[in-house]
Amino acid sequence: MKEFIIIGAGQAGLSMAYYLKQLNKDYLILDANDVIGKPWLKRWDSLKLFTPSEYNNLPGLNFPNKKGHYASKYEVADYLKTYVETFNIPIEFNQKVNSLEKKEAYFLIKSDNKTYQTKNVVIATGPFHTPFTPLCHKKIDPSITQIHSEHYKNPTQLQDGDTLVVGAGDSGVQILEEISNTNRKVFFSGKTNISSLPQEFLGKTLWWWFSKIGFLSFNKYSFIGKKISKGLQPVIGTDVKALFKKSNITCVGRTLDANGKELVFEKDKINTIKNIVWATGFKPNFNWIKDIELDENNYPENHRGISTTKGIYYLGLPWLYTRGSATLGGVKKDAKYLHDYIKKS
Repeated sequence: MKEFIIIGAGQAGLSMAYYLKQLNKDYLILDANDVIGKPWLKRWDSLKLFTPSEYNNLPGLNFPNKKGHYASKYEVADYLKTYVETFNIPIEFNQKVNSLEKKEAYFLIKSDNKTYQTKNVVIATGPFHTPFTPLCHKKIDPSITQIHSEHYKNPTQLQDGDTLVVGAGDSGVQILEEISNTNRKVFFSGKTNISSLPQEFLGKTLWWWFSKIGFLSFNKYSFIGKKISKGLQPVIGTDVKALFKKSNITCVGRTLDANGKELVFEKDKINTIKNIVWATGFKPNFNWIKDIELDENNYPENHRGISTTKGIYYLGLPWLYTRGSATLGGVKKDAKYLHDYIKKS
């Protein structure tokens, strides 16, 4: 039996492993993937971080690229691999956990092919679980290519012809820009009143300014934190106003319905679309954990990662404590808080 099992070998799980190692705890990480960094490598080819290298450090090891560099997904995956090797972190891959159940004196964890017992467990599976696609996608003619952003790599996956991108978050906007650069006609479905922030301002990076004004330190329990967490998040690094003005992009409002080849939007009905990229986000899935409390957004009830169920901890969730809680460089603060709590326990 282990003292701790961490579920998930992303940046959250690795940060927690670092701190458990500092406490000389007997721990193990379980991960559903076959190699470290796989979730990053699955994402679209041109992806780059919004944060410069100096803000991407996990505890104990600086990100290798020079200051001001915006890393690619491949560089992030390489960094995570180096992190595991540097601190000799024990990971069992290809272990997709299907259930977690609290017994009297321990937790029982089951994957497809193994069973584990542990006194404590850290859920570090990240914020991206089940891809969300509107129900109307089932009404769309099969001749139209449909891809969720989770599986989008680059425009070569698309058929020739008009393309629809749905979703006004960072992923949707970045993918919209990339596809529009192929000079095809592109329709955009989503809110257009989103604001954008440049990656650099007055010779300093946006994250330098954020750190100076304390933007990333506002916690979700504070008045300002509540306002920020419930508001529409700005897109970083893309000038959305300029993007929406491109001659080959048409904004059509929300997607309302579909009937074969005809798609119905707030502002139009269109039957020429050959491809759809659904950048519509993900839904959390914690149904595999028995007898835990979930909040109104279906995330586990907790305070700074400490569960209402004794012995369960959470890390890497969006707004676990601050806006940076789910980011590569921000998760270490939450991990350090759990380290301090466990040390005192």
